[in-house]
This record gives sequence, C-alpha cells and structure tokens, in this order.
Amino acid sequence: MGLSIHYSGQLKDAVSLLPLIEEVEDICSVYGWNYRILEPSFPANNFNDREFLSPIYGSCFTPPEYETISLTFLSNGVMVCPARVTFFGNSKSKTERNYIYHTSVKTQFAGITTHAIVINLFRYLSDKYFTNFKMTDESLYWETGDENVLRKNFKQYNDLLENFSLSLQTFPVEEGEDLTAYFERLLKYISKPRKS
Repeated sequence: MGLSIHYSGQLKDAVSLLPLIEEVEDICSVYGWNYRILEPSFPANNFNDREFLSPIYGSCFTPPEYETISLTFLSNGVMVCPARVTFFGNSKSKTERNYIYHTSVKTQFAGITTHAIVINLFRYLSDKYFTNFKMTDESLYWETGDENVLRKNFKQYNDLLENFSLSLQTFPVEEGEDLTAYFERLLKYISKPRKS
C-alpha cells in the first residue's frame, strides 16, 4: 500500500546508454542520491536481435525514502526491472514472464517535492532517450503536470495510511489471536450495519 509509479519502455538506440547513465549520475550527484551502474554499454554499441537475461545494462538510483528506480535494459534495449528478471525471467508462464518489462516504485514516503523531481526527470529522459515509454503515476502528476492534483493525491494516500494505522491502534489484536482471525474479526466489525 502506498502511492507508486509504474513504467516501461525501450532505449531509442544502443549508443544512448552511456549518455543516459552519465546524465543520471550527474543528477544523482546534485541531489546526493545513491546510484549504481550496471553494464555501461552494449557490445559494439548495438542491440542484440535476441533477448538475453544477462547481463543487464544501465543504472539504478535511490532518492531518500524511495524505492530504487531502475533505468535498466536487456540486450535488445527493452527496459526491465532487475528484481523481476531474477524472479520471473525463466518462468514458463507468459503472464509471469511479462512482469519483467514493468517496473513499479513506491514514492509516497519521499514526499511531494522528491516525487515531482523524479517525475520531471522521467519526462526529460523519456523525450531524449526512450521509445514506447509508458508511465502511470498514481498521483496523476505525470498525466496532468498539475501540482494541486499532486498534493491532493498525496494527501489522500497519506490520510488512508493514517486511518489504517489508527484503526489498528483502536481495534487491537486480542490475546492469542492470529492475524487471520484478527482481520476476519476486523472485517466483520467494519461491514456491520451501524444505527444512525
């Protein structure tokens, strides 16, 4: 639970990888964000016609209070999530296998300012380096560019978390009750009709 972004796409061309990595590295240095470079260039600066799961090309970076953002690609230039490649790359299920091409990052706990910086960074990078790029931003800032919408959606997600936390505090686990029994009791309580 928490406000997230979801993205996918492809690198425009193989020679763009190193400039992309260098620009992201510069931005991370300015903001003091941690980053990690994987493979910095494709062999002979070309994509491979075949898709290989290893090595993974590109870089990752992590703003404070953010999950790691991956700008990583397979041999054919398609963007992937390295963790999902590990978990689902060799899956026989087509649905599971397709998970590798979609990256999701929880952004809520970094706050509005960092979220806006990351979205604007993606806007810049997608125009310059990516093709077939798709972004879904649960704050709707990517879609609207409206900071009021961004603030409203952040507040809504924060309020949901606070309400859930308050519910757990005011409806405590009973002694000897396991989590399954607790949530069943909580759901019965919540769904019970109330008298006006």
